Amino acid sequence: MSEVVVKTENAGHVRTIVLNRPEKKNALSNELAWGVVEAIDAAAKDDDVWVVGVNGVAVGAGLGLAMATDVRIAAKSARLMAGYTRIGGSPDAGLTITLPQAMGYERAMRFMMENRTANGEAAKALGMVGEVVDDDAFADRLAAYCQELCAWSPITLRLLKRGMVKSLETSDLEQQLRYELSNIRIAFQSEDAKEARQAFFEKRKPVFSGR
Repeated sequence: MSEVVVKTENAGHVRTIVLNRPEKKNALSNELAWGVVEAIDAAAKDDDVWVVGVNGVAVGAGLGLAMATDVRIAAKSARLMAGYTRIGGSPDAGLTITLPQAMGYERAMRFMMENRTANGEAAKALGMVGEVVDDDAFADRLAAYCQELCAWSPITLRLLKRGMVKSLETSDLEQQLRYELSNIRIAFQSEDAKEARQAFFEKRKPVFSGR
């Protein structure tokens, strides 16, 4: 019986998706690629999952998977590389979109065209990650950060993400402001918003339910 190539682990509202093809250094295959898609789709449909953390090799399509996330934390020894020029390939997994967004057009061109490798600190300087931590502190910091995000209302974070993504799709300021207004109305009508206001007046930490 073949080993499961994508595993999931839950810790409260945090779901971690683990790529499990170590003998191939987690190189993407059809099975692994569809396994990741299915795992993310399952998490999106589960109201009890608020944060998904992906931790794996960041080369080629693996880099594309990492860059498709909203925020990234890297260990100092991390190695991020596109690698396409080395194998005579062409960028995939959305890197032609996400890398220029993260670091600008010319930096993205140079990074891929020159087959550069970035460690944690270099990746932060390029805008590929937002935080770098010591290797021995990485697991604890990642877990703590995910739990920090879970302290906020998932409705607020979901609407925040939708607004940020929408802003990348339009240059129409009025349209974007109307979209923000629509979102804030949805947010303020939620039970979480009522809980946040009540907690503020009662001078305590809010307890969000995601409703």
